[in-house]
Amino acid sequence: MDRRKLNRITWVFVALAVALGIMMLGSSIHRPGTIVLPDPASVPDQSGDSTGFGDRLTVVEVTPETVQAAVETLKRPERYRRSVTVEHLWSGGSVSYEVTVAAVGPWTRTDRTMPDGRVRHTITGAETVSIWYNSEHQVYTAPVGTITADHEQPIPTYEEILTLETERITAADYREASGIPCIYVEAAEGDYVLRYWVSVETGLLAAAEKLLEGEAVYRMASLTVDQAEPSAADFTLPDGTVLLPLD
Repeated sequence: MDRRKLNRITWVFVALAVALGIMMLGSSIHRPGTIVLPDPASVPDQSGDSTGFGDRLTVVEVTPETVQAAVETLKRPERYRRSVTVEHLWSGGSVSYEVTVAAVGPWTRTDRTMPDGRVRHTITGAETVSIWYNSEHQVYTAPVGTITADHEQPIPTYEEILTLETERITAADYREASGIPCIYVEAAEGDYVLRYWVSVETGLLAAAEKLLEGEAVYRMASLTVDQAEPSAADFTLPDGTVLLPLD
């Protein structure tokens, strides 16, 4: 066979091999990855990092298109205590109140100081809710229905972010709420703008706002979570009935 013809055939095979290699490399580069939020226990100490997020920002980029997948990876703690501050605002006035919360699995105890000074106590479970006021012994017990633990605090259910149409989500990223690393979500709801700050550390809603024409009409904040576990006393009715025995 002519040497020049042999060389030409050899170069054709080399070119084909190079092209095939480029195609395979390009496919591996553009293959979509799985969105995984960092496990706080596995993230090294970032005390020298002024952003407060450390390596979290390298794990997943939160955007309006990816935030629902990111939020879906979060889980609320099995047991926790915390205090929630809620404020309702309107032109010329406002009202605020405090709610203490103790949660164990599907059970949640809330003690909410009402604007009129009364304290509303509720214990919600998977099937029933018990409600009483101040130190009264009369307890109202009924199926849970629409009376959820979030409703009793009262705070938005941030898991609703998962049901939003993507086009309603106008902003999403990582940002801090008083030093707490959070996933931030901003969404449109009719004439209102909803803002959520969901703690990356606890999976709990750390702060929220509802705005109308740029002015806040609702705010909530719960910036600390107590490490002390709830006790059986938290889930005991005024008549001494213990709904959830705990050690």
